[in-house]
Amino acid sequence: MDHLSSSQINLYLQCALKYKFQYIDQFPKPFRPSALVFGSAVHSALAWFHEEKMKGNQITLEALYRIFDADWFSQKIGEPLRFKEGEQEMALVNLGKEFLTMYAKEELPEIKGAEIHFSIPLVDTITGEDFKIDLEGFFDLVEGEGTIVEFKTSAQTLSASDIDNRLQLTAYCYAYEILNHKPPAGLKVVNFVKARKPKMVVTETKRGKGDYQGFFYIVREVLNGIKGGFFPPRMGFWCKDCEYAAICPLWKHTVGVKTKESQSAVEAY
Repeated sequence: MDHLSSSQINLYLQCALKYKFQYIDQFPKPFRPSALVFGSAVHSALAWFHEEKMKGNQITLEALYRIFDADWFSQKIGEPLRFKEGEQEMALVNLGKEFLTMYAKEELPEIKGAEIHFSIPLVDTITGEDFKIDLEGFFDLVEGEGTIVEFKTSAQTLSASDIDNRLQLTAYCYAYEILNHKPPAGLKVVNFVKARKPKMVVTETKRGKGDYQGFFYIVREVLNGIKGGFFPPRMGFWCKDCEYAAICPLWKHTVGVKTKESQSAVEAY
């Protein structure tokens, strides 16, 4: 284990057993959930859009759509996509392009950087404790004087309280401050909502010393759990889309009888 990311921390907190399957055992995934593919394709297109903007290039919607299509197609190579009940691939593709159209029509501030990778030592800025591991991640976008922008796709609008409590934004705020020796000018979430009437919701938030204190506490406990081999499964709404449901002891206990698809997934391991 040479680094930690906010997505790894969140996964461990959501279900430590899935963290083990994915990052320690590195079991192959028999499918990819459509929501992950959709979010990745939108992010890929937005990253290209921002990079072209920084170069001063003119961008057409058709070119932006082609980037989205290319990423969508590339993710279909390998594991099959699994769609939710009632979902259709073409409808999702069209929805992604509708979101991109919404965003492209907005007047954007100066772009400082897009898809910026960072890797920094994890050190508690309050106590000075060195966790002996790096924090890694990507800033989706940094605007103007240093506003961090995170893009999210979701089935429902993310609430202000949810955004205020997002561990990922705290981690990114910390990373920015370490890299630039000053806090970010702001934190912003652009939420693309896959509702009956699709919409784009922009929410601003902020972080302070108390958020850092909570973040470092969670980091400490997660690292202790991983190093101590503590990987209990945790059930929730996320289980129905889990790639490892077929080999999860809690899921098998709940379902009782494996489906033919589940049995094939078990054999794949």
